[in-house]
Amino acid sequence: MPKDTRDVADVTTDPAASATGKTAVLYRMALPDHLCPAGQKSRWLLERKGYEVDDRLFRERPEVDAFKEDYDVPTTPQIWIEGERIGGYQALRQKLTGYDPDATTYRPVIYLFAVAAATALALSIGFLGAVTWQTLGWFISVSMILLGMQKLRDIESFTSMFLNYDVLARRWVPYAYVYPWVETGAGILMTGMLLTWLAAPAALFIASVGAWSVFKAVYLDKRELKCACVGGGSNVPLGFVSLTENLMMMGMAVVMLIRLIA
Repeated sequence: MPKDTRDVADVTTDPAASATGKTAVLYRMALPDHLCPAGQKSRWLLERKGYEVDDRLFRERPEVDAFKEDYDVPTTPQIWIEGERIGGYQALRQKLTGYDPDATTYRPVIYLFAVAAATALALSIGFLGAVTWQTLGWFISVSMILLGMQKLRDIESFTSMFLNYDVLARRWVPYAYVYPWVETGAGILMTGMLLTWLAAPAALFIASVGAWSVFKAVYLDKRELKCACVGGGSNVPLGFVSLTENLMMMGMAVVMLIRLIA
């Protein structure tokens, strides 16, 4: 029977020989001052996929160093299944779930818009008692806040991606740093329906430049780029999502300006 959560890691038994059938061998750190998160996630994933885990814990740092030297690996955890070493948590995740860290995905945008929609509905029902046209306005303004915060979270990565396609930022680099602050600030003011004379023109300006930049890069120049709409480092492709983001901002800004003038 496979051993479970050993007090000391077994470094004498060949892990490849022990990792047979639905038994997986997992080496991970459980030091007095550090319980490895990747190791915990590896065990959870293995058990979720039906493996019995031969859980071999390192209790002291010298054990970890000796293990890495013996197996010529840069880090722990290390996992063996079906007689072979898989690697760490990311490698295990790719093998068992088909996860591809480089694959394009719309998931971050879907989650963000879902949260914005839920917030808009909560505001409408809580304050107005019904779903109205204001619900759509709140959806757009809350989306602007969330999108802006994603950009501000790592502004250097965002600006690096943004400079690949934004026509104004490529002429004047500081605009790339200003953009997320304007987007977030305009979203906040629009949510509170405050200072429309300032928020609406600001949103209309950045959205118009953004829409033209995306349209030019994707549909005229036929470039394949990653979208900076949810911040730097994302795998969201530039195109429909970013264009929609800018068109929504433009539409809301125009409506607010019309209401301000009327």
